[in-house]
Amino acid sequence: MPALRLLILPVFVAGTMYAQSAADEKLADAIKSPQTTVVHLWAPWCSNCQTELKTGGWTKMINENPQVKFYFVSVWNDGQDGRAMLNKFGIAAQPNVTILGDPGPRRGENKIKQFAGLPLSWIPTTWIYKGGDLRYALNYGEVRFPVLQQFLADSQSEWSHKGEPLIE
Repeated sequence: MPALRLLILPVFVAGTMYAQSAADEKLADAIKSPQTTVVHLWAPWCSNCQTELKTGGWTKMINENPQVKFYFVSVWNDGQDGRAMLNKFGIAAQPNVTILGDPGPRRGENKIKQFAGLPLSWIPTTWIYKGGDLRYALNYGEVRFPVLQQFLADSQSEWSHKGEPLIE
C-alpha cells in the first residue's frame, strides 16, 4: 500500500502543474528586462482585437515608443501567431515587435486560462512590465491608446518614497 501511494502522488502533482509553452518561456525571460515591455494577448478572429488594429493605435504606439519592446502573443488561436494580420497593419516588421503564438487550443475545457503566470479570461489583454515587475494590467477589452501611453510614461519614470517623512 505505501508503494502505491508513492506512485499516485506524482501523477496527481503532474496533472495539476501548469505546463509552459515556448511562447510562455520566451516571454518569461523578456519581461525580466530592465526596459519597459508590453505584452499584448490577442487573436485575429477577435472583433475587439481587430478594432484595435483598424484604428491604427497599435501602429502609432509602436512607432512612437521605439525604446519599448512589444510582444504580440496570439492566444486561443490553435497555435497560429496571427502574423498575416499584423503585417497588414505594418506591425510585424517593426524592430521592437516580437510575434508569438501560444499552441493552446482555442475552445473547450482545455483552452489556456493563464499565461506568464497570470490569469487569462478575456482578449485583448495588455500587460506592462519593467524589470520583471508587472506595472499595469489591462485585462478586459480594448486598449485606450492615450491611457496606454500614460502607463508607458509612468512605467519608465524612476521615483521612490526614500527620504519622504514617515507617517507615525
